[in-house]
Amino acid sequence: MKKNSGNLFDEMEATLPLMLRTRVLEQPSVIAQYAKDSTGRFIARTYQQFYDEIRDTAAGLLDLGALRGDLLGLISDNRQEWMVSDFGILSIGAADVPRGGDSMPQELVYILGSTECKISFVENQKQTEKVLSIKKELPFLSTLITYDPVDDATIAAAREQGLTIYYYPEVIARGKKRRAMNPLEVEEEMDKGKRDDISTIIFTSGTTGEPKGVMLTHGTFLHQLPSFPAVLEVKPGDIWLSVLPVWHVFERAIEYVIFYMRSGIAYSKPIASILMGDFQAIRPQWMVSVPRVWEAIMDGIYRTVKQQGGLRKTLFDFFVSFGLMYTYFKDLTFRLLPNYHGRIRVLDSVIGFFPWLLLLPGRAIAAALVFKGIKARLGGRFMAGISGGGTLPPKADHFFNAVGIRLQEGYGLTETSPIVAVRQSRKARRGTVGQMFLKTEARIMDGKGKILPPGHNGVVYIRGGQVMKGYYKKPEATAAVLSGDGWLNTGDIGMLTRDNELRLTGRAKDTIVLRGGENVEPVPIENKLKESDFISQCMVVGQDQKYLAALIIPVQESVMAFAEENNIPIVDYDLLLQQPEINEIISTEVADLVGPKTGFKPFERIYKFRLLSAPFKPGEELSGKQELLRHKIAARCHREIQGLFRG
Repeated sequence: MKKNSGNLFDEMEATLPLMLRTRVLEQPSVIAQYAKDSTGRFIARTYQQFYDEIRDTAAGLLDLGALRGDLLGLISDNRQEWMVSDFGILSIGAADVPRGGDSMPQELVYILGSTECKISFVENQKQTEKVLSIKKELPFLSTLITYDPVDDATIAAAREQGLTIYYYPEVIARGKKRRAMNPLEVEEEMDKGKRDDISTIIFTSGTTGEPKGVMLTHGTFLHQLPSFPAVLEVKPGDIWLSVLPVWHVFERAIEYVIFYMRSGIAYSKPIASILMGDFQAIRPQWMVSVPRVWEAIMDGIYRTVKQQGGLRKTLFDFFVSFGLMYTYFKDLTFRLLPNYHGRIRVLDSVIGFFPWLLLLPGRAIAAALVFKGIKARLGGRFMAGISGGGTLPPKADHFFNAVGIRLQEGYGLTETSPIVAVRQSRKARRGTVGQMFLKTEARIMDGKGKILPPGHNGVVYIRGGQVMKGYYKKPEATAAVLSGDGWLNTGDIGMLTRDNELRLTGRAKDTIVLRGGENVEPVPIENKLKESDFISQCMVVGQDQKYLAALIIPVQESVMAFAEENNIPIVDYDLLLQQPEINEIISTEVADLVGPKTGFKPFERIYKFRLLSAPFKPGEELSGKQELLRHKIAARCHREIQGLFRG
């Protein structure tokens, strides 16, 4: 890493592979990747080994006929080979078109077809068969590279359709042979790269209809990197636990950050039994995840404590409440409350100092008696987590800070590569998504194009080097969100603080307009409802209606436990959700959470709801980053939604 932080932008390498090459030359023996073998044991790869595999992959692709400027498919979930393939593609001046293993066949037709991919990586037998089922609609596709082996029958069937399948180790072997004959070829290709070259085309989840291909360059990703030394105190060799899908831009950008800061990635999965075991096995310092994973960790801790019961549960609940009070006065004392309308920071410090000082010994006792065990469950070395890809519920945010585990919320979108702001380690003001990154601007505008001052709600606009080049082959769609002078309309609703921090309050395109003309942002209501121990997921509805209603997916474990404790017959879970007692407890939760006492206006109350047993699933009703695909849910639950507004 460059030493002169004042010139980090000027000294930044031109492309991502060149950035990585610099890190390899600086510390080749630092561990870059930890991936599990067939026995489930983590195997480490150094930066030098990682880089050698990248060069072999790049040479192998050249041997298969890949050219500078080509677009290559990359259809796989997160694994060690994914990032090797990504860097291999970028090293020869090509770009990738990524998607996850849960993609539907017609999605792949659109994504691989519109980009005319000739070569595509696929993860396994299942993905290979999926591509074969749509091969007739993909005339340009001629080569598949599979990470896992596929059977001979599939290889033969592919050959009959004009598709050649290579096993990934075969490509590596071809690359080694080619590099032996021309050792400098890949390096020379790297040196030809330019900052404005397209590195990837990532198709949006289509929350509003047809997916759009977001064109991101090497420069849009590189622009984010110099801001991270102020965000996290990462040391060379630190370990990050990776659980998110890398085809999604948030995880991908963070993996570039990891290499920029000369640390390493351990690949895990967002499944409780696997994740918690990997915390113990790898003992990471850092993890990036979406809010739902942090909530799941919090819920797991509470479940464990509840099972222990008795004095332990009483002490835990007391010390969490104590921790909440302690962190509030600490934030007040050290000026860590957001400043929207002109807080008097000196007065805050005076008010907070003595309560904070009095609570400090108790906080130390809580850490030693109770919270130490939580940190031990996370491996004992955990420093902090970054939450992104959605709004972090205040309940989870406050809980982790109360128990002494720092969460730093960030913000961005695919069109901004994606990160524009993250709470800084020394200025982690909860309620915001942090300060804007270096050389990144934000402004808040009303519906008439007027720029609003701090503390006022409006549409968030972003300008900076991480903003996309545009939508692939969609100039009209690009012009609709990106102005000629570089301002991107994010579609998010938010406000700025006087310290140039951003707070998000909703989505412009998700706004519900009631018959009375009231504009309602559903996201804050949904986030509030999910604070209930009984509510797992929900979607607020009511466009053009007199009132708001909601589709609610309860927490099945909580509902079943309530039924057993109250002697409610359990014959079938669907039938249980129809019982008056269950609906009454949910109704009480909804009324308590969304009403005047919690800051909601009368027209923001939920007047009716419908309980659903089946959760919303990624790839169906949720996007890859767990956002509601509202148009899909509305179509799937059309009858239930209509029933909420009858009579």
